[in-house]
Amino acid sequence: MRKLMLGGNFLITGVGSLNYLENIKDKTVFIVTGSKSMLENGVIGKMEETLHNNECQVKVYSGIRKNPDEDSILAAMKVMNDFCPQVLIAIGGGSPMDAAKIMAIFYEYPQLTFDDLRAGKIPQNRNMLKFIAIPTTSGTASEVTRASVVTFRRDNIKIGLKSDAFVPDVAILDPTLTMTMPKKIVAETGMDAMTHAVEAYCNEAVEDFTEVLARGAVGGLYKYLPISYHEETLQSREKVHNYQCMAGYAFANAGLGMVHGIAHSIGGKFDEAHGLINAVVLPYVLEYNSQNPVVKEKLAILAKEIGVECFVDAIKALNTKLNIPRSFAEMGIDKEIFYNDLAEIIDNALQGSTRSNPVKMTCESMKALLLKIYEG
Repeated sequence: MRKLMLGGNFLITGVGSLNYLENIKDKTVFIVTGSKSMLENGVIGKMEETLHNNECQVKVYSGIRKNPDEDSILAAMKVMNDFCPQVLIAIGGGSPMDAAKIMAIFYEYPQLTFDDLRAGKIPQNRNMLKFIAIPTTSGTASEVTRASVVTFRRDNIKIGLKSDAFVPDVAILDPTLTMTMPKKIVAETGMDAMTHAVEAYCNEAVEDFTEVLARGAVGGLYKYLPISYHEETLQSREKVHNYQCMAGYAFANAGLGMVHGIAHSIGGKFDEAHGLINAVVLPYVLEYNSQNPVVKEKLAILAKEIGVECFVDAIKALNTKLNIPRSFAEMGIDKEIFYNDLAEIIDNALQGSTRSNPVKMTCESMKALLLKIYEG
């Protein structure tokens, strides 16, 4: 028997879907976002106007940093607790949504600590707070998943925490909110979504429902991501926005693999963008995992799906189209730190999603792979 998690109560999609906020009748709404871009481009102002028209009190917190850590989440938590909201809205990329998921749990269970979360002592439900997620980038699919990624800086690692209580009640996919994304973010978040889809498809836990979602997401992202990057059309942005969400549904149920295990290790150590690391690592891991005959067959199916001879070569070519570096060295990761701290990087890379990789890893095999990815 399998239990599939397909998001919260509602998925609101299409141009103008931000207007769904007109349905909120609660009295207090706390909005969490990352950088000031959502304030500067008028999106937060529009949200506030809509909510004020419903006679809601609104508080906006815009201090969530990239790769949120314990300190940044606790700082936001203090402001949220002082405001006592009935509704929590996270808007932005994956970082504010990851932070908001932890905040929602801490808000309802104030006795919890980060040590509790790391020990797996995470409640599986929310009883009071309504939670709405509005992505403005197209990659993490955090708006429909039960995962939250937190950076623990004292250990130099990012850890994926999971709970049904992390799933937002409502996800709003309004493609107009993605039109201000810089090309670099389009590429990195788009390849994050591609990695989600491919790793879910190759995971041993994939079944009929997630297999169709993952394979469909791969085909859609391969077709529309380059258009979204180069031509920046509303149609292509909407397609990528939708397909990244499909990839989220897939990996939320089937799981991920070694690309994410490595990305969490490198991201925690060097504070690099998660999607960028995934994009660089993905072709290396696919080549490595091809020694598994089941994976090799699945990659052949994906190649046929997108109309190419070799799927790994197609991913490399896609990275080139998106101006993605070919190695950690090209990314600018400090060589001295990388080699000096390689043992720690290896140990962290063997944790998390790597445990469900279709090819089991040892310290030596991980070391060889990481060195190859660094040098290119």
